[in-house]
Amino acid sequence: MTTKLVPPALEPQAILAKSKLYISRALAAKARQDMGEYQLWASLALELLGKSALAQIHPCLVADPQSFVSLFAAAGVNIGPDVKTISAKTVFERLTHISKRFDNRTQVFCDNMSLKRNAELHSGEAAFEAAIPASWEGRFWHTADIILEITEQRIEHWLGADHAKAPKELLAEYAYAISEAAKVRVDTARDAFRRLPMKERDARKGRADQLAIWEVRRGFRLLEDGIWPVICPACGSRSFVAGVNTRRRFPIRTMVTVRKKRLTSCSVLQSSTAPLVTSNSTAVTRSRPLDW
Repeated sequence: MTTKLVPPALEPQAILAKSKLYISRALAAKARQDMGEYQLWASLALELLGKSALAQIHPCLVADPQSFVSLFAAAGVNIGPDVKTISAKTVFERLTHISKRFDNRTQVFCDNMSLKRNAELHSGEAAFEAAIPASWEGRFWHTADIILEITEQRIEHWLGADHAKAPKELLAEYAYAISEAAKVRVDTARDAFRRLPMKERDARKGRADQLAIWEVRRGFRLLEDGIWPVICPACGSRSFVAGVNTRRRFPIRTMVTVRKKRLTSCSVLQSSTAPLVTSNSTAVTRSRPLDW
């Protein structure tokens, strides 16, 4: 049987490689204090990241349905070079069906970013020049984290911060990215918890208060150095943290792996080795898909 090859325009790893290139250009622009170019490259990188996630499920999800050449290409049949992909708006709409965390608020953020990008590229408007990073970076990194989670990847891989010889500047950007993504994650979970009926919120907190450490120990995926109770930053209920002290190359001194049991009031924290929340000396981590 002849192996059918998907062209680079629809191949997930090729799209991901281009997304990595664009996010590196974005961070380089940020280092130069060129904030307009920073957001421009970031918007392009995010769209490609979304396309790579869809293409990994199947290339037909990013092929333009109005182009029969593209549909054939998605099936591995080359009948012409004019391969087209779906629009950014369609990318973000389809991601809402792939991840629960890719909610309406995230979709609206992505759509607005792509509209500004189009205005920047196709008109005389300087759409990104007036936007300060603090107004969009947190939601951007949160969105990137959601998309990367679909393909079981993490922000450090996307940025290249997982390389042994990654420069200090890149590691600093990585630490900042996961911190900003975590803040939005907690805010999102807090909003979702507040929308629950008061009776249900009280019931969940009541169950959380009754949990003992031995009941949650088997829920952790690591041989922890210790488990201790904490207050969830999203719902304010009792939860548990498991940690392993390690020395890493990142600009944070201690890494701890965290899991918040679903039996508690919300599910903002889960277990893994991917940093979720950072401070001057700690990183809180997660892995499994979250409710919010």
